[in-house]
Amino acid sequence: MLLAIDTSAGTSVAVVDRDAGVLAEINEADTRRHAEVIGTMISTALREAGVAVADLSGVAVGMGPGPFTGLRVGIAAARAFAWGAGKPVVPVVSHDAVAFGATEPLLVVTDARRREVYWSAYSGTDEQGLPVRVSGPGLAPPDALGEVVPGYDGYRRFDAAEVSAASLGLVAELLYLHRRPFAGSEALYLRSPDVTLSSGPKRVS
Repeated sequence: MLLAIDTSAGTSVAVVDRDAGVLAEINEADTRRHAEVIGTMISTALREAGVAVADLSGVAVGMGPGPFTGLRVGIAAARAFAWGAGKPVVPVVSHDAVAFGATEPLLVVTDARRREVYWSAYSGTDEQGLPVRVSGPGLAPPDALGEVVPGYDGYRRFDAAEVSAASLGLVAELLYLHRRPFAGSEALYLRSPDVTLSSGPKRVS
């Protein structure tokens, strides 16, 4: 049984079980309220699912792609909760949750802001029910997708405004069940941060 968290678009928190399915899911579409709502949403999801923290086997978290500010809230919340609960963190590519259940070639597109989008291309679903990502995640201007996505015309494009934590958690359950690798531990920002450290002391004039 997993607590699942994704803040790569809006904020989504769920409790899922491999056998029982989705026990609870809470969503907030506002992309500016991640830090404000995440704690309450975790508490609400656990309460609605009727699940104690001790009953969880881990915390699944969406690693993006997503904008820096929102994405880091969910990852930090997941890591802090897991550390406090003594549970492992299970990292999952957020776009895999959007593609979960799609049997046809699918191009998942999410808003990266600054007139750019994140994209990932999927050929469908494998025999274990997991999405098969064939390229991406990537970052591009919306009107350049046809140039940067291999075989662009062969995909149905899906622009996702939200990423379901329930789907993310179910992907994590299947990855574990079939001994597939999880995502890496580094967030998929795909863009350099706005602020960089100075290479030396500031000159005073």
